[in-house]
Order: sequence, then structure tokens, then C-alpha cells
Amino acid sequence: MRRVTLTLLAAWGASAAAAEPSVDADTGLSSWQTETAGIQVRLTQISPDQARAFYLARGFSAAAVERYVAECVFMTVVRNIGDTPIRHRLADWRYVAAGQAPRAIRSKSGWARIWQQLSVSESARIAFAWAQIPATQTFAPGDWNQGMTTYNVPRDQPFDLRFVWRAGGKLHSGMLENVRCADE
Repeated sequence: MRRVTLTLLAAWGASAAAAEPSVDADTGLSSWQTETAGIQVRLTQISPDQARAFYLARGFSAAAVERYVAECVFMTVVRNIGDTPIRHRLADWRYVAAGQAPRAIRSKSGWARIWQQLSVSESARIAFAWAQIPATQTFAPGDWNQGMTTYNVPRDQPFDLRFVWRAGGKLHSGMLENVRCADE
């Protein structure tokens, strides 16, 4: 595990592309996107009210929904824009808020434990699992997928997302900088 961590830390410094946020004129929600070494990654804010409505409509209790929206929720899109297959493992991605150590994104299994403690129904847990970005996925050229990810940071504090993927037998990384959570 230590070797993997050191390899990831070395890779993170290798490729940081500037990402300019854009704001949707209709919703006021922001998106951050970057393209580097054959991958495109985009985070789009999901407002707490959007997340509440989505999960209440899928059978979550108000208490379970509030636990989820206490974290910052984003729609995450990963797209292969290169000419070789790419593979990502969400477990390798890290987010970093000012003054904090890098943190892993909470996995589906991590959320599943929380949902079990909060007695969320099986049908609601299935809906949740389908709405999250896959934990690992291989993309052929032109393939893409999307799903939700969450970040446990204060709403008013920016963070950087360091994402990692493999292509052509090599480890690559990129970064979205100064990402901000949607306002309550």
C-alpha cells in the first residue's frame, strides 16, 4: 500500500491542468472541467435542494437525506477523449481542502454502511448505488459515464480534486483546482 501511495503522490505532481469554472445561466450552478492526456473530468455542483428532492423521491427518509446533503454533492463525468483505453479507480482519487491532508472520496460501500445504520430501505439503497459514479471503470476511446460524488468539506471552502487513471500501461493524474460546493 505504501508503494501505491508514493506512486500516486509522485503522479499527482506530474499533470495539473488549469480548469476554468463555468456557471449555468439558468441554475446558477458551477462546473469545473479539465482535459489532459486523453481524459476529460467534469464536476458540476448539485444543490442541496436538488439532492434532497432526488433522494426523497427514491424512498430515503428525511434524516438520511440530510446526512447525505451535509456533504458537498457533485455530478461527476469521466470521458475518454484519447485513442487508447483508460481505467480509473475512484479509490485512488483524493480531494484536498486548504490546511487538510488529502482525503479519499467516500465509496459506495462507505455510504452503504451509513445507510444500513440509518435503516434505509433496500430499494432506496439500490437507487443510490446506481446514481453514484462507478468505483472502477474502463473506458474505450469515446466512452464516458457520470454519477454523483460527495466531498466532506465546508460549503464555503474551496478544494482541489486530484484524479488518477491508467492508460497505455502508465499511471496518469490531473487536477481540478478551487472547486466550490453549491450554496445551501
